[in-house]
Amino acid sequence: QVQLVESGGGLVQAGGSLRLSCVASGRNIRTYNLDWFRQAPGKEREFVAAISWGAGRTVYADSVKGRFTISRVNAKNTVYLQMDSLKPEDTALYYCAADRGPFGDRLLSNVDSWGQGTQVTVSS
Repeated sequence: QVQLVESGGGLVQAGGSLRLSCVASGRNIRTYNLDWFRQAPGKEREFVAAISWGAGRTVYADSVKGRFTISRVNAKNTVYLQMDSLKPEDTALYYCAADRGPFGDRLLSNVDSWGQGTQVTVSS
């Protein structure tokens, strides 16, 4: 099993920044890629970003490319999502996810474990 614990959400004005953290634990954690998804009320859950443990390869949704940065510290089993130039449309519940891969496929069906979610609210 894989456990994911998220933190870092909050309320920020448009143009501001937040950094989300996700700490992973459990067996076979390096079997998985680590992803961020988000879901706004009345909307489907959507892919945001992914990172691989070994090479540190990254993939981003077009909607956040150039504004968000995903990174990891392997020794801490921790993944971060740095969010800059935030927009009101970024408002959502953000989830960390352990993904069975293949890397970068962006598929909900390959997610094995989810974090509890952390709320990001961007005001105008």
